[in-house]
Amino acid sequence: MHRRPPRTPLRRAALSVLGTLAVLVAAVQPAGAAPRSGGTTAPDPVGRAFTGAAAEFGVPRDLLIALGYGETHLDDHAGLPSQAGGYGVMHLVSNPDRHTLELASRLTGEAPSALREDTTANIRGGAAVLRAYADEAGLGRAERRDADAWYPLVARYGGMADPSVARLYADTVYTFLAEGIAARTPDGEELTVRARAVAPERGRYESASVAAAQSPDYPSALWVPASTANYAVGRTASISKIVVHVTQGSYAGSISWFQNPSAQVSAHYVVRSSDGQITQTVRDKDTAWHARSGNASGIGIEHEGYVDNPSWFTDSMYRSSAALTAHLCNRYGIPKDRAHVVGHSEVPNNDHTDPGPNWNWTYYMQLVGGSTGGGGVQLTFPSYDTLRAGSSGAQVSAAQSLLNQQGYDAGTVDGSFGSKTTTAVTSFQRARGLGADGVVGARTWTALLSAGTTPVLSQGSTGSAVERLQRALTAALGRTVSADGQFGSGTQQAVRDYQSGSSLGVDGSVGPATWAALQAGR
Repeated sequence: MHRRPPRTPLRRAALSVLGTLAVLVAAVQPAGAAPRSGGTTAPDPVGRAFTGAAAEFGVPRDLLIALGYGETHLDDHAGLPSQAGGYGVMHLVSNPDRHTLELASRLTGEAPSALREDTTANIRGGAAVLRAYADEAGLGRAERRDADAWYPLVARYGGMADPSVARLYADTVYTFLAEGIAARTPDGEELTVRARAVAPERGRYESASVAAAQSPDYPSALWVPASTANYAVGRTASISKIVVHVTQGSYAGSISWFQNPSAQVSAHYVVRSSDGQITQTVRDKDTAWHARSGNASGIGIEHEGYVDNPSWFTDSMYRSSAALTAHLCNRYGIPKDRAHVVGHSEVPNNDHTDPGPNWNWTYYMQLVGGSTGGGGVQLTFPSYDTLRAGSSGAQVSAAQSLLNQQGYDAGTVDGSFGSKTTTAVTSFQRARGLGADGVVGARTWTALLSAGTTPVLSQGSTGSAVERLQRALTAALGRTVSADGQFGSGTQQAVRDYQSGSSLGVDGSVGPATWAALQAGR
């Protein structure tokens, strides 16, 4: 193991005294904790768990917190696993290739279920695993008090086979140590790690330069290729959309997971939360496995973090990812709108929820530089959500705009579904013979989106009326019909499917009967 130059006797003695005092003080009273009082529940349970585990296993407390923060932002996610099968604040892993959860169980005597669901047990388990690695590496008592000496063991904890990815992982932990941490647990407890000077002893990872490999498609990104077992070479469709994902795990962990042949998943790019660093793992020209029906035509961008925790979605991440998306849209001629820059949850035939309600689409699309059509309201979406009082967002703005266009006063187009919007929806529904419940579901969307002139349309037609038709078909059929204003074979098939399901004459052309059915919300 690589070591720094020996310390002077005076410095060794000073560090020994300070280290002993630190351990004694920490064992009595963790930073920021209130004194114990008889008969009451101890405050700051997570802070005390870190302090107790650090003292029990001889692991530096702040290093333990930095590792947990890098893995999960100190959020146990209610015992649910990450995409790699990791559990709890310390991301103890149980999958076919890694078994730190089982190792922690053997070392601590805690049941696997407790390690998955109990934060105190989980933190003990993480500390025990680190200490076991330290013992295997021959780290003595004095060295264990020096956080810098733990670098190779932190890298090993991440479980990355590729040394460059292991360095990405460990460097992140030591960056948190250097910059300090002010974190809040899901229960509102605050944990603080003071900034400090770090000089990690990287050992064999010193030569694992993370900057040597440059992305072949996006010069600002690193290149760490996924396993060839996790994507398909080439594409069966042209690139026409960007799909936004959330990793449900850490940045380096996700990159490593894509390198694991058993994962059977991948994405083209991964974006780090703390600073927006990007790594490409699959070439643009190849088909990453990230969004089922969206794989052939989509470029997948994973964002470090968890759907239910907004702390991962930093400004650095938004800006870096938006710059990548803008580059890809420009390169491949993808419109910069929400019909073509979509979330995983919006891709048809998917069961995922990412990027979830904490992702700020409005801000992201502003950064991408997207247009909604000369400053107008965006009307085209890959699917149309059910809207009701209390709903908000771009689709509410679309419904409000369409209602106002039809003479039903929904008030200011502000994306907020209030009482005035409810009244307008109810009036529109009564006029169209729909159930007047004030809720914008599939039938009301179909009627709203198709409202207007009724020209005869058939294969080869173009223009705004075709776009209206395509949007209405998307709502009526519950699947995306590309709203490009071009009546091609895909639109013709969608018309046939709609006519068949609505007991109309099936000819693939849109005449008065088909328009009437659409505008009645059938």
